[in-house]
Amino acid sequence: MTYNEILRYFPRRISTSLEEVFKQTNYVIEEIRLRTERPIIIKHSKGEEILKTTVSINEILETLQHICDNSIYTYQNQICNGFVTIKGGHRIGISGSVVQTDGKISNINYISNLNFRIARQIIGASNEILRYLINMEENSIYNTLIASSPGAGKTTILRDVVRRLSDGIEQINFKGKTISLVDERGEIAAVYKGVPQNDIGVRTDVMDNVDKSIGMKLLIRSMSPEIIVADEIGKDEDVEAINYAVCSGIKGIFTAHGGNLKELQLNPAISKIINKHIFERIIFLDKTIKGKVKTVYALDKINNEYVTI
Repeated sequence: MTYNEILRYFPRRISTSLEEVFKQTNYVIEEIRLRTERPIIIKHSKGEEILKTTVSINEILETLQHICDNSIYTYQNQICNGFVTIKGGHRIGISGSVVQTDGKISNINYISNLNFRIARQIIGASNEILRYLINMEENSIYNTLIASSPGAGKTTILRDVVRRLSDGIEQINFKGKTISLVDERGEIAAVYKGVPQNDIGVRTDVMDNVDKSIGMKLLIRSMSPEIIVADEIGKDEDVEAINYAVCSGIKGIFTAHGGNLKELQLNPAISKIINKHIFERIIFLDKTIKGKVKTVYALDKINNEYVTI
C-alpha cells in the first residue's frame, strides 16, 4: 500500500513530519497516534518511534474534519462508537469526554486523541486453518469458534476465511458459499460509503455498525445465507442469535477471546453455547506466532464431548 492515502488527512505540518519518517523507514507502519499537546507516536513492525512533533488541539480538530469529509455531524454515529472507517479500510480510533444519555453514548466532546490503525489485508492468512473447518464430505463447513488471546490475528484470519469460502476453492473443488457477515466494528470488510475496502469474496453480504445479535437475525431473514460470520462474540444476545441461525439450518464461523477452553468458559455466555455443543470445531490460535493454529477440538457426537485432533 501507499501511505499517501493516509497523509492527506493530516494538517500540512504533521503530514510533512510523517512523510519524512515514511521515506526513511522500511518497517511496516501499524499505527499513528495523535495526542493533544504530546508527541506523535508511530507504531511499526519493529517497535515504535516518538517524533519531536507535538500536536495541538486545533490540529486534532482539523484532522477530524478531514476524516469526516468536513461534516462531523454525518459521522456522529461512528464517532459515538469510538472510531471512523476511511477509504482504504483504515480505522481511526477516537477518545475524549463521553456524553451519555439514558445509559447510551450520545456524543464524544473535546476529542483529544486519534489513533490511525493502518489496514493491511493478508491474502492467504487462512491457509492453515481452512483444513480444520471445511467439511469436504458435505461441501460445507463445521460450525466453528476461533479463539485466541488478543493480538493473535483472529480478525485477519477470519477476513481471509470469508474471502476463500465465498469465492470457492478450485484446488479442492469447494464451491463458493453465500455468506452473511456481521461486521459490528467495521474491521473485517472495512466498508466505506457502502463499499467494502477489503476483498471479502463475491458471494458475501455485509451489515456493519450494528450489534451482532441484531445483525445476524436481520441477515438471516433478508439474505438467505448458507454461512453466517461474526467477530468476537461474548454476550447472551449473541448466543441467542447463534442458536437462531443453527436452528435455521445455517452454518456459522465466529471468534472469541480466550487462550484455552478454561478461559473461554469464564465467559458465562460462551460457556453456555459450548456446553450446548453447537460448535463442531473450536480452534485456538498460537499467541506467539500470529495466524498459527495451536490446538483444535472436534465435537465427538457419539460421546457428546470435545476431543483434540
